[in-house]
Amino acid sequence: MTRQALGRREFVGAGIAALSALYAPRGFGSPADEGTPIPFLDAPAPNAERQLLQWDQLQSWVTPNADFFAVAHYDKPDVPAESWKLNVGGLVNNAKSFTLDALKARPKREYVATLECSGNGASSSFIGGIGNARWTGTPLAPLLKECGLKPEAIEAVFFAADHGTEKIRGKDYPQNFARSLSITDALKDNVLLAYQMNGEPLPKDHGAPVRLVVPGWYGIAWVKWLTRIELHDRRYMGRFMGRDYVTIRGEQQGEDVIWRETAVGKMNLKSMVARVVRRGDGILTVTGAAWNDGAVPIRSVELKIDDGPWTAAKLGEGRDAAHCWKFWSYDWRDAAPGEHTLVSRVTDAAGKVQPAADDALIAMKKTYWEANQQYPRKIKI
Repeated sequence: MTRQALGRREFVGAGIAALSALYAPRGFGSPADEGTPIPFLDAPAPNAERQLLQWDQLQSWVTPNADFFAVAHYDKPDVPAESWKLNVGGLVNNAKSFTLDALKARPKREYVATLECSGNGASSSFIGGIGNARWTGTPLAPLLKECGLKPEAIEAVFFAADHGTEKIRGKDYPQNFARSLSITDALKDNVLLAYQMNGEPLPKDHGAPVRLVVPGWYGIAWVKWLTRIELHDRRYMGRFMGRDYVTIRGEQQGEDVIWRETAVGKMNLKSMVARVVRRGDGILTVTGAAWNDGAVPIRSVELKIDDGPWTAAKLGEGRDAAHCWKFWSYDWRDAAPGEHTLVSRVTDAAGKVQPAADDALIAMKKTYWEANQQYPRKIKI
């Protein structure tokens, strides 16, 4: 699915809705969330080497920086803010360089958006690669337009300070991490050069001093430790565009299977059961989150308990913000003792449904990325 660039009124409206939810005096599932948590039998063990969201501890619609997942592909560079510069060149009429102070002097915007790793949910040990934060920075589009995009430019390529050595056709080449966006996507109003996260200077693990924010796209597109933007007249095909972060998916056509490779880009429709809490009145409140790329509004979330029917859940915080996760809840009455399996699914306004694990979209996917299948959780009462 594609989406036209947000107009200024829509952009501001989404920001106001998101910020209103941020400052509302509510926690995850509150007040029904007040009670005794029931642990999941399948919860992944904490990993000291990898910072991940702990779903059963999730209580805030905006994820604190300390709880926000972080992934790096090369090193985690120390980039001094005082000497940092962003160079913009390639197919522009006026190549420019911007200091951090110069970026901060430009028009500032805040935007609340959910960031998900494209590998999130691919294994039982990696289901917490997601978070929702308030990003502050300056819009990318006006800066690019000031540099004067040449007509032949079709892509903006974003280069980072982190780097490594890549073997290409038997030879070693030094490479910086880089990803690209089409000019159409790069010029959308909500793409930011962000220097703050949740009101604080951008942490090192999240790309300090400046990172790219691309609402609705998987985290691989949100380039961290940003140092350079180049405008190109042809597709950029570095490791993280052309060889890695590529989804291989089959489609059955008669007796044949057609295999396609596509670049990981926009987020897929997805939901997760996050917490189960026993209230004082004995009712179990099941809470969770649902999200997509924001191109089509989310219409509903349903919960299935064991072999029972799909039952509607209630959408809560974030339901009016395009690029944020939506919290949902369900009151489970008269739950029987024993083990139970809970699974959620989300449907968007166009009728698209989050696929089950045996759906062809998932079963015929042979790579790690874009694991948006329904994810069962197990508890014991």
